[in-house]
Amino acid sequence: MDQATNLRNAVREHNLSENSKARVITVTSGKGGVGKSNVAVNMAVQLRKKGKRVIIFDADIGLANVEVMFGSIPKYNLSDLIYRGRSIKDIITPGPIDIGFISGGSGIVGLNNLNKEQLTFLIKSLTELDQLTDVVIIDTGAGISDSVMEFVLASPEVLLVTTPEPSSLTDSYSLMKALYRSPGFEEKGTKVRLVANKAQSTEDGLAVYDKLEAVVRQFLKGEISYLGLIPQDPVLEKAVRAQKTVSLYSPESKSAKAFELLAKNLLQDESESFVIRKGIAGILTGIFTR
Repeated sequence: MDQATNLRNAVREHNLSENSKARVITVTSGKGGVGKSNVAVNMAVQLRKKGKRVIIFDADIGLANVEVMFGSIPKYNLSDLIYRGRSIKDIITPGPIDIGFISGGSGIVGLNNLNKEQLTFLIKSLTELDQLTDVVIIDTGAGISDSVMEFVLASPEVLLVTTPEPSSLTDSYSLMKALYRSPGFEEKGTKVRLVANKAQSTEDGLAVYDKLEAVVRQFLKGEISYLGLIPQDPVLEKAVRAQKTVSLYSPESKSAKAFELLAKNLLQDESESFVIRKGIAGILTGIFTR
């Protein structure tokens, strides 16, 4: 029996109802330096403020942006769960205002080589995670590497962070092109929404969306929707330099208010048919059974 079959069987054995699964939102970008991790942590804070239990899964291998902004150094990561007998609760690092944080670490790299027992334990543990939280935010790496695209392909909801810079728009289109041309991509099962970061105005944010939406529609015959913008804000820049999350550092700042609106928009979508709840176990299943 191959690894993919083992994983499918493990998921089937621990299958739960749709309502019991956490909503999984993947945050990604076509290039680095556009504020992707900043969006992920601030969205987590704002969703938590609105009463949602939130866990961030850091899938950005080799970088520690989330833990730096949260000021939380993880004692354990996904490898400790899989290989060293730690429980799912052990590897959740507490962050501000009771937001949980899981470091993928090198554990992500070795997932394709797990045996049946390890797969069963992993899926059982991730199914437990669905019971501990309402929303899992996955912070991917930047660009279109295989590790990034696997998470994007498996996720029902994707936030694509870009800026008004032409190079950022070009790289965002490259990510969308890679997505649409990937074997197994199901357009109906994936909702991609744009977050325009570092926008000078409402018009500037909409212009970013209009440009990307036009080329995606014309050349990929696809679609992308608009979640909103984060304005250029010196307070946000100050918070980043202080290694803080602006939504906690300065809740009344214009950027924090913008993040609050984005979270509100996401929660208004919860009853929509496109919100497919695979849970985090379902996401990893999608990755490793391709």
